[in-house]
Amino acid sequence: MTAVLDAPVRISTRAPMTALVLAVLLASLDSTIVATALPHIAGDLGGFQNIAWVTAGYLLASTAVTPLWGKLGDMLGRKRLYLVATATFLLASALCGLAQDLPQLIAARALQGVAGGGMIVLTFALVGDIAAPGERGRYQGMFGTVYGVASIFGPLLGGLFTDQLSWRWAFLINVPVGLVALVIAARSLPATPRRSAARIDYLGALLTAAAATGLVLIASFGSDWGWTSPAVLALAVVTISLAALVIPVERRAAAPILPLSMLTSRPVVIASLVGFVANVAMFSALVYLPTYLQVVGGVSATASGVHMLPLVIGLVLSQSLAGRWIADPRRVRDVLVAGMAITVAGLLLLGTLDADTTQLVLVGAFLVMGIGIGMVPMVALTAAQNAVPADDIGAASAAVTFFRSIGAAFGVTAFGALLTGDIAHSIGTAFLWIAPLVAVGVVLAALLRKPAVSR
Repeated sequence: MTAVLDAPVRISTRAPMTALVLAVLLASLDSTIVATALPHIAGDLGGFQNIAWVTAGYLLASTAVTPLWGKLGDMLGRKRLYLVATATFLLASALCGLAQDLPQLIAARALQGVAGGGMIVLTFALVGDIAAPGERGRYQGMFGTVYGVASIFGPLLGGLFTDQLSWRWAFLINVPVGLVALVIAARSLPATPRRSAARIDYLGALLTAAAATGLVLIASFGSDWGWTSPAVLALAVVTISLAALVIPVERRAAAPILPLSMLTSRPVVIASLVGFVANVAMFSALVYLPTYLQVVGGVSATASGVHMLPLVIGLVLSQSLAGRWIADPRRVRDVLVAGMAITVAGLLLLGTLDADTTQLVLVGAFLVMGIGIGMVPMVALTAAQNAVPADDIGAASAAVTFFRSIGAAFGVTAFGALLTGDIAHSIGTAFLWIAPLVAVGVVLAALLRKPAVSR
C-alpha cells in the first residue's frame, strides 16, 4: 500500500528535482572550480596579492546571507526567491566571465556568492515542499552526491577550461546550464505561497551576516595573519560581540531571521553542529588529498582525480544507501552515529599517510572516508527538517547550511595551518589532529532523540 501511495510522488518530483540538482551542481562547482584557474586569472588581471579574494569573496558572501535567504523563502515563498537567486547567479557568472580587472571579478564573485548561497539553501528547503518526510533523505542524498563529486572534479574542470579554452569559461559555462535549470524550475516547481506579511528583520539579518563575515574572515585568513595577531584577536572580539547581540535582537523581532526556536530546537542545534564537524573532515580531505597526490605522489591534476575515485564511490554509495535507510525517520540517529564513527575511522587511516604509503592503503583509506562523510550531511539536514513545522523548514535548512559553510571554511583553513612545507610527513599528522574534533560529532549525533512516529 505504501509503495502505491509513494509512486505518484516520485513521478511528480522528477522534473523539479532535475532543476534543483542542476542548481546545486552549479553553486557547488563555483566554490571549487576556480582553484586551478587562479594563477592564470592573476596573470591576466594582475593583483597577485589579492587573488585569494576571488575564492574568499564567494565563500564569504554565500555564508553570510544563508539565514536571510532561508527566512525570506519562508516569508515570501520559496519558489519565487529560488528563481530570483538562480537568475542573479547567472547574471553574476556572466559578469565574472567578462571582468576586465581584479576588483570587477571580486565584486562579481561576491554577487555570485550571494545568489549561490540562496540557491543552495532554497534548494534544500524546496525538497521539504515537494517530498514527504520519509522521502526527503533519499532526495537530499542526491544533492550530497552532487556536492561531493563537484568538490573533487571542480578543480579538474577549472584546469581543463583554463588550459584548453580560457579561465573565463569556468564562469561562462554556468549560463547555458543554468538557463536550462531556470526554465525547468519555473515550469515544474510547486508554487509556495507567502506565509507571512511581517516586516523583514533587517537588523537581525545585518548582525547575522556581520557575525558570519567575521567567522569566515578568521577561518580564511587566520593562518596568514597569525592566529594570535592583534588583527585576528580584535576580529574575534568584534565577531563574538556581534553574535551575542543576535539573541536579544531576534527575541524582539516580529519575524526573526534566526527564530529562537531554531536555537532551542535540540534536533536543529545538533544537526547544525554535526554538519559543522562533518564539513571540517569533508573539505580537509577533498581539498588537500589531491595536493598530497600531486606533490608527494608526483601525479598530474587529472590523475589525482582518478586516484580520488574510491572516495567518490564510497561517498555516492553511502549517500544513496543512507537516503533509503532514513525513509523511517527513527533511523536518522543511528545513521548519523554510524556515519560520524566511520568518518573518524577514515581520518585515523588517513593519519598514516606519508611518502611511502602504498596504493592499497590509499584506496582503503579513501573508500572508508568516502563512506563516512557520505552518510552525514544530508541526513543531518533531514533530521532538522523533520523536527520543525512546515513554516520553519527554510529557517532550519538555513541554520544547518550556515554551520556547514562555516565548517568548510574552518576545515580548509585550519588544516592548511597544520601543514608544513614537508607535506609528506605533515599531512598524516594534520588528519590526526582533526580526528578528535570530528569524534565529538559521534557524541552529538547520539544525543538525537528517536521520534515515535514520522511527521
